[in-house]
Amino acid sequence: MRPVRVVHLGLGGFFRAHQAWYTGFDEEWGIAAFTGRSAALAEDLTRQQGRYTLVVRGPSTDDLQVQTSVVAAHPGSDATTWRALVADPAVAVLTITMTEAAYASGGVVADRLVTGLSARRLAGSGPIAVVSCDNLPGNGEVTAHAVHELAARLDPALDEWITANVSFVTTMVDRITPRTTPADIRDVAEAGGWPDAAPVITEPYTEWILSGEFPAGRPAWERGGARFVDDVVPHETRKLLLLNGGHSLLAYAGSALGHETVAAAVADPTCRAWLDQWWDEACRHVPLPADELTAYRAALMDRFANPRIRHTLAQIAADGSQKMRIRVVPVLRGERAADRMPVGAARVLAAWIDHLRGAGAPVTDAGAGPYAERAHSVGEVLALLAPDLAGDTDLIAATEALSGSEVRR
Repeated sequence: MRPVRVVHLGLGGFFRAHQAWYTGFDEEWGIAAFTGRSAALAEDLTRQQGRYTLVVRGPSTDDLQVQTSVVAAHPGSDATTWRALVADPAVAVLTITMTEAAYASGGVVADRLVTGLSARRLAGSGPIAVVSCDNLPGNGEVTAHAVHELAARLDPALDEWITANVSFVTTMVDRITPRTTPADIRDVAEAGGWPDAAPVITEPYTEWILSGEFPAGRPAWERGGARFVDDVVPHETRKLLLLNGGHSLLAYAGSALGHETVAAAVADPTCRAWLDQWWDEACRHVPLPADELTAYRAALMDRFANPRIRHTLAQIAADGSQKMRIRVVPVLRGERAADRMPVGAARVLAAWIDHLRGAGAPVTDAGAGPYAERAHSVGEVLALLAPDLAGDTDLIAATEALSGSEVRR
């Protein structure tokens, strides 16, 4: 069995399709993973000794790959084991895949990390790298800020130790991973020949770009194609605006038209036209060469159109109050600063407000309350979402014109 040298928080499908898959190329590194909340997945994987099937689903065929990099799975409630593993001197890397909301002040990420790092300090176990793998701009900096803020409040000496011993690595991650369905589980059991209770469905495309230091070493993730760069920001911006922002457009505007999946939405010429309009605007704010962006857009359209990846718009629509800030607001700001009216970005905003009013996919968002209360007024929503734009009467008028029946056409 692989030795545990990585501890992971957020034992879900994306982690198992992405970081765990990359780690699988280095047999000297094993992962002990913790769920965010539910114990059920940890129990399923424990019964399977951590093994699970990764189904790489292309447009016409599946490639079933049994993964073995996860050597232990624990419920997030097992604080004792969490502290013990993070404190283990053999552990060199701590990775995270949680929702954007988990990074909020007082959220799960800071609480778990500070608890574990405190135990590591007391054990005298030396330096460690913390690697966020979430869709947040500057996710390494966001994680560092959350950790230092809580540590300084609880114990200034711990905060000093973290400064001296913990690196925070920034990453850009990309691999579409829809939720596994009961039908998927049945199909994998039949095709794979064993009763896998926790398979993961994913697309062939994958990308991982990292920037930062690993003071105690790391797996050879580059064997799976990971890239290490000085500056993640251009790649991160490309992905957040084009892929994630495109997803948000389809989740709200596409579901309002009655579509259930990304593939169904992009098969609709109206949605495709809206997507191209959004991408035209967003590309002006991605600091990469035009030919690279053109190629990325073409690859995205192929990925979105894959009919065998059932990526539901309802899944993407969740937690919009967190996602809109980082996926759409930067384009609204950038376009208005250039004295342009961003119709594509305004359409995403209008569709999200309609979503809060009850259109399309159901609202699944712990932070939606204040926005839903103000959803009768674009200006009031903007006052919460982007206060600097709340007085932009032209933008408000354009967004109002795109809401309701217009966004459903």
